Amino acid sequence: MTTIRQTLRRLLAPLTQTAAFRRVGRRLMPMLERAFAVIARGRMPISGILVPSLTLRTIGARSGAVRDVQLMYTPDGAGSAIVAGTNFAGSRHPAWTTNLRAHPDAEIIVRGRRLAVRAEPIGDAARDAAWARIEAQWPNYRSYERESGRTVRLFRLRPVRELGRI
Repeated sequence: MTTIRQTLRRLLAPLTQTAAFRRVGRRLMPMLERAFAVIARGRMPISGILVPSLTLRTIGARSGAVRDVQLMYTPDGAGSAIVAGTNFAGSRHPAWTTNLRAHPDAEIIVRGRRLAVRAEPIGDAARDAAWARIEAQWPNYRSYERESGRTVRLFRLRPVRELGRI
């Protein structure tokens, strides 16, 4: 199964870096994720078929409302998850990154497990190492940062406690 996933990643990664995918993916992926959530009963995002993925539940920075977003993550090797606010190489930071900056205590759902996490911004000294881990999982993913014209916000999500299963 791992070999199939790796082969699919190598084939699909270049497609995800095209202007067409970035333009369409920004709108299409959230719709596909919502539809797949019904099928998977919220246990795994559709992107979880190819890469480790999670649902991040944040509190809105301005609204205070609960917000869910499906994200690719990269294990950091120490039990935490690295997430990157690439926003399909868009010029603006995704809202979830602003939410984490305002309210770093969040929740994730990974393979049916709910975990309380604490989000920590990854600083300049650790950025290259974080990107190297991310790109080992999804080749050339940092191109999103280069093409966005901004410094992508990176976060480490450290588990605080398990909240149960869904």
